[in-house]
Amino acid sequence: MKTLDFFSDLFSDLRSCPLLFLTICIVSLSGLHSQDLKTADPQALGFSAERLERLDRAFDQYVAAGELPGGLILVARRDQVAYYRAFGHRDLESGAPMPENALFRIASQTKAIVSVGILLLQEEGRLLIQDPLSKYIPEFAETIVAINDDDGYREEPARRPITLRDLLTHTSGIGYGWGPAQEKWEEAGIMGWYFADREEPILETVRRIASLPMSAHPGEKTVYGYSTDILGAVIEVVSGQSLDVFLRERVFEPLGMEDTFFYVPPDKVGRLATVYNPQEGGGLKRAPDGAGMNTQGNYVKGPRKSFSGGAGLVSTAADYYRFLQMMENRGSYNGKQLLSPRTVDLMTVNHLGENVAYSAGRGFGLGFEVVTDMGRHGTYGSEGSYRWGGAYHSTYWVDPAEELIVVYFTQVRPNARVPDHALLRNLVYQALVD
Repeated sequence: MKTLDFFSDLFSDLRSCPLLFLTICIVSLSGLHSQDLKTADPQALGFSAERLERLDRAFDQYVAAGELPGGLILVARRDQVAYYRAFGHRDLESGAPMPENALFRIASQTKAIVSVGILLLQEEGRLLIQDPLSKYIPEFAETIVAINDDDGYREEPARRPITLRDLLTHTSGIGYGWGPAQEKWEEAGIMGWYFADREEPILETVRRIASLPMSAHPGEKTVYGYSTDILGAVIEVVSGQSLDVFLRERVFEPLGMEDTFFYVPPDKVGRLATVYNPQEGGGLKRAPDGAGMNTQGNYVKGPRKSFSGGAGLVSTAADYYRFLQMMENRGSYNGKQLLSPRTVDLMTVNHLGENVAYSAGRGFGLGFEVVTDMGRHGTYGSEGSYRWGGAYHSTYWVDPAEELIVVYFTQVRPNARVPDHALLRNLVYQALVD
């Protein structure tokens, strides 16, 4: 009763001083940061709490053995977080522990977000994924393909135009430069997925890509490469905005993704996880500073001109979870319908034809790899689940049948020797007991 009297007196005093009342409200609301995810009772979500603890032991052992610097695992079910744990270190040299709000370079996990951007524009009638790419970037009206032969390779005209759907499914024939005509890509200075050091806007780089020999004819095989970077340039052309502004206004702000950027703001640099390179014989070494795929990258001090839709974003586990929550809820998040449910359905089914080879039991949708056959897939999950990962050794998956979302971030480049992705999947599913 005394507690009630205290609060009654407090609010009476505050009403007599509106400025004080407003100040307290602002301070209180500012503490409700988007990274503050509450963890629910795992057993109420169908998990065994004891079995989930196996994740602790397994990933702590990786850190102790010097195979992983640290990371973060988030497991959610039915829109509630069952397991959310940072482990190891954000930076080994300083001994700084990994915080739950650590920033990670998510590389190719950018692709799913940019793919959503394209579908947002389709929903507004501003483009169709069946459209030829040249409708938006005319330089792609006539492309050439390099074909291996006895003399090295020959060049021939593409058999048909590249479409936006080809780009979404990675069947455009455009790789990362490592194809039959690699020397021409090297001469053009366009190799690999890293863009953060570039002084030119992404659209200008993409226009130069159009003149280079592709690795396959459109629609005939999967070739992983610059397709989603090109989609990012298409978004800029259609929307009239730079890709960073478009994604911030159309995706990040509606979903409360306050910590997702192409380049890290100065006041958040202290939360950026350090990248480590595996060493021969075991152990990890801090990746060098500077530009390149196996470095710390220019995500802090870069020129901030090139917004790579294929591999450019930095984010947190909480932010990426919110994005996947929207997808798992068929386009809805926190009462807002970002995408139509039918659009999410279209994005998360296999779009590859029977003649396009891909991994056993899996296909590719519009921005996501999808499981099509559990037996051929050969591991835990459900048909219809979808996933992807990033070059700094991060991964995620969504299993709609189980109402399950998993996000795993670490920063090891090239990919670690350890089978942590497979182990993570096994340990998550073995903990489901309902």
